[in-house]
Amino acid sequence: MTFDAPAPPSTRYAGLDGLRAVAVALVVVYHLFPPFLLPGGFVGVDVFFVISGFLITSLLLREQAATGRIRLARFWTRRARRLLPALALVVTVCATAAWVIGGDVLVRLGEQVLGAFTFSYNWLSIAGGDGYFGTAAPELFRNFWSLAVEEQFYLVWPLVLPLFLLLPRTWGRVSAVLLLAAASAGWMAAVAATGGITRGYFGTDTHAFGILLGVALAFALAPLLARAALAARPVVVLSGGWKVISPLPDPSLARVRTVTTVLGTAALAGLLLVSLVPATPTPLTFPGAVLTASLLSALAVVAAVWPRSAFGPAIDRGLLRWVGDRSYGIYLWHWPLLVLAVSSVHQAAPEAGFSPWLGVGVLALTLVVSELSYRFLEMPVRRLGFRGALRALADWFRGTPVTRFGAVATVVAASVVIGGTTAAIAAAPETASAESVVAAGAEALEDADKAFTAAPTPTPTPPADAASPTAAASPGATSSPGDTSSPAPPPRGSLGAKPSPTPTPVVVTGDQVTAIGDSVMLASAPGLLERLPGIQVDAAVSRQGWSGPDMVRSLAANGALRPYLVIALGTNGPVDRASLKQMADAAGPDRIVVLVNTYAPRSWIDGVNAEIAAFADSRANVVVADWSGAIAGRTDLLAGDRIHPGDEGGRIFADVVATTLQRAASQRAEDRYELELRQYEFLRQRQFPRAE
Repeated sequence: MTFDAPAPPSTRYAGLDGLRAVAVALVVVYHLFPPFLLPGGFVGVDVFFVISGFLITSLLLREQAATGRIRLARFWTRRARRLLPALALVVTVCATAAWVIGGDVLVRLGEQVLGAFTFSYNWLSIAGGDGYFGTAAPELFRNFWSLAVEEQFYLVWPLVLPLFLLLPRTWGRVSAVLLLAAASAGWMAAVAATGGITRGYFGTDTHAFGILLGVALAFALAPLLARAALAARPVVVLSGGWKVISPLPDPSLARVRTVTTVLGTAALAGLLLVSLVPATPTPLTFPGAVLTASLLSALAVVAAVWPRSAFGPAIDRGLLRWVGDRSYGIYLWHWPLLVLAVSSVHQAAPEAGFSPWLGVGVLALTLVVSELSYRFLEMPVRRLGFRGALRALADWFRGTPVTRFGAVATVVAASVVIGGTTAAIAAAPETASAESVVAAGAEALEDADKAFTAAPTPTPTPPADAASPTAAASPGATSSPGDTSSPAPPPRGSLGAKPSPTPTPVVVTGDQVTAIGDSVMLASAPGLLERLPGIQVDAAVSRQGWSGPDMVRSLAANGALRPYLVIALGTNGPVDRASLKQMADAAGPDRIVVLVNTYAPRSWIDGVNAEIAAFADSRANVVVADWSGAIAGRTDLLAGDRIHPGDEGGRIFADVVATTLQRAASQRAEDRYELELRQYEFLRQRQFPRAE
């Protein structure tokens, strides 16, 4: 009687399909449903990374141990069979649908398709300045960035693996990989700390630590799993070739099952907790939350694949197994379908917001098309190969009328989506509508500056009300545009001239107005220049409220701050009371300050508008221009991002600003007139008291 080595373990590790289901569920909920459900669900991608690193390395190590070499062509062919069919279907079908819908959904589509098929999407996004957490255009294949990272790993890692195998000890290989993972995480932290969130998140080098953790697990577990499998399943070979599994009792089995169950459950609970934490543009999230999710995923993988584990088989059942098998297709389909749905219903990007019911519909459609793709495209190609699948399709033409019809329908559908993709790429604009209106505003300001520079400078004779919003209330008062002082009161005890029967009308002109704002004001610049000729506009993309105080102080110090100040900041982030106070203080009490509230599908907008309204109530010279109320019912006049106004929307913005300025100036003139009238009556009664 002799002992023989056990049969090679199955290529299917228990629990990995269940973990894939968890990963794709986190990402899908994050994208398709309100952000407060799983605001950090994007870490599901890192679960995929750890699984991929572990599984691919384990398969390569197994092949190297069994044959003494790694057949690269065979490995890459298997990867192509696994990944390319579904990818090609998603890209061509969704690109054709985008061509039918049109608009911003087509922006840079050719570049997106190129990135998808060359597995370079993440680097093309970095080069183009696109971001994962917000963009001006509805980017159709944005989720493909993670596929690019994985495919780059599949391409490079089999070539590099033999170098690690030169290290004689398992601990040396694990240590080398963990050092690389730590370097990758540190590099992400360094990049994120300098504001390069997109670079840090999309970069293969900065986001490789999850995959590398999976690789380290594969190195560490390979010998341990082999020894554990041998100890758990000793094979006894009897004379005559009979093999018997020894029923030896294993007192450690219950402990193994308990430990793996507790470890796996705790890891999944930790992943859920990380998914509940909103992302911040700081190292706390990049790499903090991302690295935490990767470590928890590694623990879950260990708990799942450990021999005799109860956790792995438990999460590989029922719905989780079904979703895990189709997780690749679900991940591919859900985001492009969401972009198409939101673009067709709301003519906007998903960041503009959408109904939860729309998310439910997209989820249902995702599951249906993923199942069809899995059953009729992905599995046949995986079983038969590309040439075998084509031969099977050819056999359909020689079969029954039903199979011939199916073959013809398949060829026609393929021709339609390939042609639609070509047409979509040809029709794709280079910039989104939001970018176009902002660029048009910048061009209008540049033209206005050139015209002002080229025109001769006349000697101004300003109107009486140009000095300050209150000067016109005093008959005969004159001043210069830079003079914001109030009219001098009459000498003490002097009656002076009787005020006119009504306040002198105040007309606010553009040369009296300074405007400071963000990209919304920049997009509205043509309307402002048309409505208030001569207005001084300083607006820029991505400007936030914290930059306002320094700008106002600088203008005031240089004598360039005009009597009326318009401030439109808040689209790109919260505005605090301290910044508003500093801007108002720098403007001084004699200037009228107009704060333009905001309209955008962003979480901080309601807080910004409430803060602006409360601050205006506390200052006599501060008023609110209600841009939010004016455009709320006219969102068709906004660009595709539902933030930046087009031509007509810019005119509404300018009208809101001009009307608010005029109303505030007239109100101040009336208030000053009433004050002067009361002063006149008081002095008259003192000099000419009524006889008793």
